[in-house]
Amino acid sequence: MIKQVRRSVLTLLSAAALVLLASNQALRAEEVSFKEHLTPVLKRQCALCHLTGSEAGGMALHPRAAYASLVGPQALALPDMARVSPGDPAHSYLIHKLRGTHLAVGGSGERMPLGQAALDDATLALFVAWVEQGAQNN
Repeated sequence: MIKQVRRSVLTLLSAAALVLLASNQALRAEEVSFKEHLTPVLKRQCALCHLTGSEAGGMALHPRAAYASLVGPQALALPDMARVSPGDPAHSYLIHKLRGTHLAVGGSGERMPLGQAALDDATLALFVAWVEQGAQNN
């Protein structure tokens, strides 16, 4: 009887450990990585026009410079709004430029990426989630 109770308890503990492990992995799977998820988009769709930082917007969006160009500096068109405000997509000019809502918040210019189709919903959602998650350089 005691052995059977021990087996039951061990089985329950093992099941609980598996559930916790699966939950932890699911949370990690939802985490947006700047380097893995966003840098390829920036390189493919943004860096040609924003290569050195001397171009419009004053941003270098090639892989080695993109994070520093986006997180920290204020938006040139809106000095009271950051390019990326970690944790706050509504106050991140990048998100407004990608959505095409930048004029409504007092910005200027065109929706980005310029001269290309708007980012698809899934890609835009990655940028928004990254900002919501604190805009980490991960």
